[in-house]
Amino acid sequence: MTNPRNIWVNCPCPNPEARLRLFCFPYAGGGASIFRTWAAQLSPEIEVCPVQLPGRENRFNHLPFRQLTCLIQTLLPALLPEFDRPFAFFGHSLGGLISFELARQLQRQNFSQQPLQLFVSACRAPQLPPIDQPIHQLPEPELIQALHQYNGTPEVLLQDAEMMALMLPMLRADFSLSETYSYVPLSPLHCPISAFGGLQDKYVSWEDLAGWSSQTFGNFTQRMFQGNHFFLKPKQEELLQAISQDLTRPLNLAFTA
Repeated sequence: MTNPRNIWVNCPCPNPEARLRLFCFPYAGGGASIFRTWAAQLSPEIEVCPVQLPGRENRFNHLPFRQLTCLIQTLLPALLPEFDRPFAFFGHSLGGLISFELARQLQRQNFSQQPLQLFVSACRAPQLPPIDQPIHQLPEPELIQALHQYNGTPEVLLQDAEMMALMLPMLRADFSLSETYSYVPLSPLHCPISAFGGLQDKYVSWEDLAGWSSQTFGNFTQRMFQGNHFFLKPKQEELLQAISQDLTRPLNLAFTA
C-alpha cells in the first residue's frame, strides 16, 4: 500500500514497531511491486519500504526523471521524514546507483540521518567508465530489441505494441538516468557496502562489483549468485538471507523464512 504520508514509499506491510527500515530501489523499468513479498521473508523488525519512482504503477501519470541529479534533489527531502529510525538502502541495477547517490548526498550535507548499510545489486561500481552503448535515444524498434537482450521486460509486454507505447517513455527516462550519469569523486561513504551479482550476468562482472570496495571506509562484502542480471527474482530467498546476515551486525536482526 502507498504510505499515506509519502507518495514515494509503497510499503506493502507497514510496521510501526519495526526497528529498521529497508528502502528498496528498483531497476530500470521496475516499480515498487517487485519488492512486495520481501517483508514476509525478513525479520518482523525490518520494515520493507519500496521506493516508487514517478512514471510507473500507481505513479504512472507522474513525469519520470531523466537526470539523476534532479531525481536526488527531489527524492532526498521527500524521504527525510522517513529516516526517523535506523535505515538501510538496497538498490538493483539502476536502483543501486540511485541509492548510492542518495547516501552520498546525505553524507555530503552532514545530515544526522545516515544509512547503516548500502546494498548494491547487479550494479557496476560508479567510478568505472561505461562499456555499453546508450540506448535511451534509440528509435523504437531498436530500443525494443535492446530490451529483449536485457531480459528484464516480460516477453508478452515486448510483443504488445499498445503496452510498449505506454511504457517506452518511462523506460527511456530510466535508461537516461544511468546513461547520462557522470561520476564525481567524493570522500567514500562511512557505512558498509554489500555488493551482489549474478554469475551469468553479461552486463556486470565480478570485477565491476569489486570496484565498490573503494566507495566505503567501512566493511565491504561481495557475494555472487547463480543467475543473470535479474538473479534477484529466482534467488530471492538466498539474497534476503544475505541481506539479513549483513543487517545482524548493527541491529542483531533475524531472517524468518
